[in-house]
Amino acid sequence: MGVTGGIGSGKSLVCSLFQKLDVPVLSADDIAKDLMTNDAGLRKALVRLLGSETYLPDGSLNRKVIAEKIFSTPALQKKVNALVHPKVTLEIERRMNELDGHSPYVIVEAALMYEAGLDSLLDAVVVVDAEADVRIQRVMERDHTTRADVMKRMDAQWSNKRKIQEAEYVLRNDGSIRELGQNVRFLHTLFTNIAQQEPA
Repeated sequence: MGVTGGIGSGKSLVCSLFQKLDVPVLSADDIAKDLMTNDAGLRKALVRLLGSETYLPDGSLNRKVIAEKIFSTPALQKKVNALVHPKVTLEIERRMNELDGHSPYVIVEAALMYEAGLDSLLDAVVVVDAEADVRIQRVMERDHTTRADVMKRMDAQWSNKRKIQEAEYVLRNDGSIRELGQNVRFLHTLFTNIAQQEPA
């Protein structure tokens, strides 16, 4: 199963609630960061594309510089995604295969679920949704950034409206954490039942 949603929608919170129910969660963002840091071939390709400042002196990703470059240049973002997404997809497939049989189902969390084509690996996708102004405010507070910067990042992703049109399930995140937790538990029961009915 997949979980996605626009920036500030609360998808990471939703995934943490699934984890509390002992559901394995694979984060496409974490996997991408790991590959961009540790895959030598990918590192070389990213430096060629984005410059030597892509990495800090200690070898870690310079996320600030990368974000500034790709969110201001859509063509550059497409080139980075073309390098990173196929490797992330393969690694997610590998880890899903490893987890097969250990849990009724696995959650894959990805901001760019549809853009990267990850939905094709999954039985269903949940889109976490909230009003745009609520999402913008959350990100401004979380990242200590400006409204204009948040809008730029939102414009670089599919709109939540477009994601909802593709999704099998929509989870509203405008209320309390308690309400969200209840809705996650409902989906957990549903997904577990679906998984148990599928032929081995």
